[in-house]
Formats: sequence, C-alpha cells, structure tokens
Amino acid sequence: MRAEPDLSARQPRRGGAARLERAVLALAAGHGRVVAHRERSWASITFAGTRHTLRLVFDTPEAIEGGEALIAALPDHEFALPARLVADATVSAVDHVLEPAPQLTVTCELLLLEDG
Repeated sequence: MRAEPDLSARQPRRGGAARLERAVLALAAGHGRVVAHRERSWASITFAGTRHTLRLVFDTPEAIEGGEALIAALPDHEFALPARLVADATVSAVDHVLEPAPQLTVTCELLLLEDG
C-alpha cells in the first residue's frame, strides 16, 4: 500500500499555474486551499497546452459553502487567463466527510490551451 505524500510543505506556484489556482479559488469566494496541483503538457494536431489537476480542501463551514459554489460554477465558468484559453473544466471527484471534523475535498481537471 502506497502512503499519501505529505502535502503540508507544498511550495507556492508561480506564473500561469499560480494564476490558475487563484482563479479557481476565486470561484470558491476565496475559501479553501490547494493541497496538490499536477501540471502536464498536452497537445493535439492543432493545439498545444497543459492539463491541470488540482485538489482543494475546504474545512470550515464557510469554506465548505465556497467549495460547493466552486462545484456548481466550474464547468460553465469563463476564465480570463492571460494567453490561455480554458477549453475544459470539470470536477472529477468530491469527498465530503463529517467526522472527526467537516471537510470537503474537491478534485478539478482543467485543460488550458495556448491562445495566440
């Protein structure tokens, strides 16, 4: 059985990845925190970009409300990211636990294409 990596020492991202994290958290009214962000290159015959997987945790009643707002808004949201077009944004997993303390964990998948 593989142990979960320690995410408490996660380094803040810079550049486009940081802008994406801020934009996603803005949909949650600024609540929650990104505990994992995986970015990998993506390309088709006509487009190039990156695929992002973000895992966010919401652990207060207000934050959980923000997480629920994120779940509702993400698929149809029009992002404004410099030189990037969000071609696809989905919620791929949701885990809501009540014990020992309420916590909502949301995993999002986003495909960003180079614009221009």
